[in-house]
Amino acid sequence: MYICNINMMYRKIGSRLDSIGMTASTLCAIHCAVVPILLTLLPLVGLGFLANPLFEWGMIGLALLLGVSSIFLSYFRTHHRIVPLLLLVAGFILIIAGHIYLKGWVEAVIVPAGGLTIAFAHFINFKYVGACKPHLNPPR
Repeated sequence: MYICNINMMYRKIGSRLDSIGMTASTLCAIHCAVVPILLTLLPLVGLGFLANPLFEWGMIGLALLLGVSSIFLSYFRTHHRIVPLLLLVAGFILIIAGHIYLKGWVEAVIVPAGGLTIAFAHFINFKYVGACKPHLNPPR
């Protein structure tokens, strides 16, 4: 089997994970921005679970899993560029610090900014992976 065929498989999987990561991170940012505003209305329409801290930490865990699966693997296997990794780490620092240390409107600004930073990390990673050209390696 050609090594470039294996790399192509990783690139396809990485591209799908980046697409899912961009979507999940953007939805997380929207969730974090809207929930504080609609906090009193959510139970009335049956969406009170969206304000549950376990739901929020579950979303953070999902974003972390997608980020590590996509961006870290793409870094080591494909493009070797540090920018997506730095953006991913910065986004998680904003989200976690916002949830733990900040309250009120500051949290409602910082946490969504972290989600958008992670979405941007996935976007940059997606572009870097797409720009990499596979090198044809002879079969072993």
